[in-house]
This record gives sequence, C-alpha cells and structure tokens, in this order.
Amino acid sequence: MKKICLSGLLAAACIGAGCAQRYIEKEDLLAVEPNVAVLVIPGDYAFRAIGATGGLEAWTKTVKLELDCVVTCYSDSVGDKSFYLTEHHFEVYPWSNSIRISAQEPQGKFVWQLSAGQFSLLEGNRAADSAKFISDRDYAETVLVILTAPVRFLDKSTGFVKPSTPVKKEGLWYYPIELTGSSMLPSTSLKTGDENRESAGRHPAEGIEKRVPPYWSKVVFFQNTDRSLVDMIWLANSARDKFFAVRSYDYKKVDKNGVLVPTKIEIFRSDARAVLKERLVKVDLKHRNSG
Repeated sequence: MKKICLSGLLAAACIGAGCAQRYIEKEDLLAVEPNVAVLVIPGDYAFRAIGATGGLEAWTKTVKLELDCVVTCYSDSVGDKSFYLTEHHFEVYPWSNSIRISAQEPQGKFVWQLSAGQFSLLEGNRAADSAKFISDRDYAETVLVILTAPVRFLDKSTGFVKPSTPVKKEGLWYYPIELTGSSMLPSTSLKTGDENRESAGRHPAEGIEKRVPPYWSKVVFFQNTDRSLVDMIWLANSARDKFFAVRSYDYKKVDKNGVLVPTKIEIFRSDARAVLKERLVKVDLKHRNSG
C-alpha cells in the first residue's frame, strides 16, 4: 500500500465536474498537545485505563499515531460469507479526537477525516471508497474511539458513570462505564478551563465555531476487570437505529517509550441491548510508528 501523508486541513480545488479534490499541504492543526499542567484524571477507572496502555506520560507525548493495517470487510447479509480485503492507513490524533483514514483502492485513492464531530471526504470520490458493509463515518467513529479510549476519560466537558459491580459480557467481566453529558464523545480538542470554553464546538483545523449535535445517543466503555483495558465500546444512534460494538485485542507498544495500541480490532453490529450480532469489519495492524 502506498503511504499517504497529509499535513493539516487543506484547501480544495476541483478540476471539472465529478473530479477528485486536490489539497495544498499546510501545518497539521489536528496534532495538538495537551496542557499537562491542568490534566485531571477523574477516577480510579481512568487511572487504570491509562496505565494499562502505557501511562499518562506516554500519552501526553503522543500527539499523532500513524498505523498501517489490513482491513477485512464482511457482508452483513444473512448467509453471505463474502468479504472485501483492503489496506488502510490511519492518522490518529488523540488530543483533538480526530482521525484520517486513507487508502488506494482499484477505483482510486481516498482520504476521509473525522474531526470536531464533522466527517468529510478530503480527497477522492465515493466511487473509490471501500466496501459498504458499514458506513464511512461509522467505521471512522468506531476505530477512533477504541484507539483513543484512555484519553477520552480526561475530557472535562463530559462525564462518566461507573457501576459498583461488574457485568459479564462476551464471557468476560467488565465495568460498563457510561458516557454522560451533552456531547456523546468529545468533538473538540482536549483542552481545559477558559481555553476549552472559548473553543467549544469549534473545528480545530478551521477556527470556525460549529455547533454539532451529538451523533451518538449512548456510549458505554467496557473496562476489563482483570486487565483494566477498555477493550470493548458500545455505541448507539437510536434516531438512525444504528447500534455497534467495537472490540480490541493484543495490545502492543507503538515504540519503545510509546503508548500501547490494539493489534486487532473488530466491529460488530449489535442490538439496542448491546448484544453483539454479526461481525462487519476486522482490522489487523501491520506497522506501528508514532509521530
């Protein structure tokens, strides 16, 4: 797979009707750094989740992760065993809660971006997208949240409710930690205090205030009681009758002093009770390096 590296939000110019978009490289405004002096770990569950994936120091030094992976997309039709195999490149920005996904498909190259609650096609066209067994946005949302789960606990614009007793899920014991607040998954850079209030609802790459309604009606982080990893997350979009569960496995360090990320991710369709149904996507990481 040809590695696609984009820097920053880029200005589009289209040549002719229906053509692919072109962009001029600029400073990568998604690669923000956290304000370490004011970071607050809200509870023991967050402390354990961060510690299980490399520790707070490793996370604060990680403004961008670049990951190459093999992606298997399965058909969601009953009895249909077909699948589509491709390769994707992830650029993950933990502290701005953003991701870019790029690939070179037979129909052409594409680049997707999810940032500040906005999903967009930065390059290419819909005909070049991967198989449609899950929507582009839902795929990006689920991948982003499972890769950055420990950092999500540190956002002061949201709250979490942890039960006192665990539940058994998929044969394992978990604490189902439910995200609360007006924003289902933080949509802005992870900042605090006046800086956070000033930029609330603002697209980090554009500097333009955008009020984005919550995409998810409910999000539950399942923290493994034995390993403290948040290795399963359930996301519900009741208005659109969409329910997904994303699971992660076999965590490894990105580099010697870096954070731990899952080497395998699976996305499942589920029902309104968070019962897992058919598997839609499997992601296997190939190379791990940080920027």
